[in-house]
Amino acid sequence: MNRITVALCCSAVMLLQSGDWLQTAQSQEAAPANNGRSVESSDRSERAPARSGRRGRFGGPITLGPDDKPAFADPPAGFDQPRDGIAHGELQMREYDSTSVGTRRKALVYTPPGYSKEKTYPVLYLLHGIGGDEEEWRRGGRPEAILDNLIADKQAESMIVVMPNGRAQKNDRAEGNVMASAPAFAKFERDLLDNLIPFIESEYAVQADRESRALAGLSMGGGQSLNFGLGHLDTFAWVGGFSSAPNTKPAAELVPDPQQTSGQLRLLYLSCGDRDGLIRVSQNVHAYLKDQGVPHVWHVDHHGHDFDHWKKALYHFSQLVFQDDAPGSPSARSAAADP
Repeated sequence: MNRITVALCCSAVMLLQSGDWLQTAQSQEAAPANNGRSVESSDRSERAPARSGRRGRFGGPITLGPDDKPAFADPPAGFDQPRDGIAHGELQMREYDSTSVGTRRKALVYTPPGYSKEKTYPVLYLLHGIGGDEEEWRRGGRPEAILDNLIADKQAESMIVVMPNGRAQKNDRAEGNVMASAPAFAKFERDLLDNLIPFIESEYAVQADRESRALAGLSMGGGQSLNFGLGHLDTFAWVGGFSSAPNTKPAAELVPDPQQTSGQLRLLYLSCGDRDGLIRVSQNVHAYLKDQGVPHVWHVDHHGHDFDHWKKALYHFSQLVFQDDAPGSPSARSAAADP
């Protein structure tokens, strides 16, 4: 079986705000192998909610191919709004000792409605972007409302969601030149594995096995999720990258053994907006996975690099994780193979 090595090198000057890669001056990702169409990304094409002040603005054309289309319908109106008449989970800011960073660090933890230590729960570790922190998802994505609503409608498993700070350095605030903190996002791998996960599993009633751990994130956090999740399939069985940034490793490095990865993954979810100038990062990963026969979800909607896309990605991803019939799961493959 032939393998395609995709180089995701990026030399860029970037302007960042609240987790976004707002402008990419130069990018040398390989274009996806398809007969695509080009669209220009512009300020007018996509505007994020006024609260965040984001705009989907990037240099260069966006080339779309036949695979670059929605895998799911849009969520219903109000999917991310708190609802009356249902049970609600709780958000709590926690601190843990990080031996890898040498300080105490923060993580925002969502516990689902009716959380009880009399039962155990799966855990989703949800990561932010390069200009964000442990509060970014709450500020822009309302994960607590999305999960409360899905759980009330029996469309998602009751789960704990952990939103840490993925900038693993002593001053982990998103201030000054946030691009200078990019190396700290790679160092978060050890903090996550050696400190945060053991802390969560000692403090909460969780199912402490790979089948009960998911890792997903937006932008820089999407790259972290693909890098760390696919690099540690003994720890995570469910992995998602939403608009993954150029910190994402080349696809052939993410999945050096497609057959082994296919056998271990329960779900690999990739998504991006078709007005996002970083879409080529995810397109390249999708193209490699498709070529190598690795089951995965590829979802492209009509948004930019913003929370309009990310909160919808969380809505879809949350319904697939910890499900026996998730795309790529053994039961789903068996069902597809039956005549």
